[in-house]
Amino acid sequence: MTSLLVKSAQMSLPIDLSSLITLSKLSDQQFYDFCRTNPDLRIERNATGEIVVMPPAFADTGNRNGRVFGQLYVWSEADGTGEAFDSSSGFTLANGATRSPDTAWISSDRWNALQPEQQASFAPIAPDFVVELRSSSDTLVSLTEKMEEYIANGVRLGLLIDRKNRQVHVYRVDRRPEILDNPESVSCEPEMPMFALKMARIW
Repeated sequence: MTSLLVKSAQMSLPIDLSSLITLSKLSDQQFYDFCRTNPDLRIERNATGEIVVMPPAFADTGNRNGRVFGQLYVWSEADGTGEAFDSSSGFTLANGATRSPDTAWISSDRWNALQPEQQASFAPIAPDFVVELRSSSDTLVSLTEKMEEYIANGVRLGLLIDRKNRQVHVYRVDRRPEILDNPESVSCEPEMPMFALKMARIW
């Protein structure tokens, strides 16, 4: 097995490169195969084809991600107009980037318009709603750039949760980001009718 060891300040990550012919820009199938041979890693690809390998979330971040997804899932099941996705889901944006937001939601009419084989891969669709939760290893600049990319590629509503500064950055199409300081809840209307993300157990 050909492998690459990627080291970060937190851990060393062995990566199986056996599915790759080259580390230059990969085809969609090569990237898909690369991700399948490294299921324990969170892997994204930016618009220029650069692969970004992220270690598993730290325990506290994973716990908060679960609380965000839990609230979205409960609302989604009651609302019945779309599908909720957790942080293991990857989506291919119009600019060619493959991203895995911490939480996402897609309306049923858009999701069901995809072919089954598209749904079973990194679906070529921008979610209607995404959440990114800043971890201790994330920079605010990198997450801000990611949120701007989401909106530019069709996401209608995005929340960047900055636990360190107890702020939520709200992104919408054709608007400047709104920064909320230590909110008790964040309304996601009108994009997500009657959904408000309660922050008490996320901070």
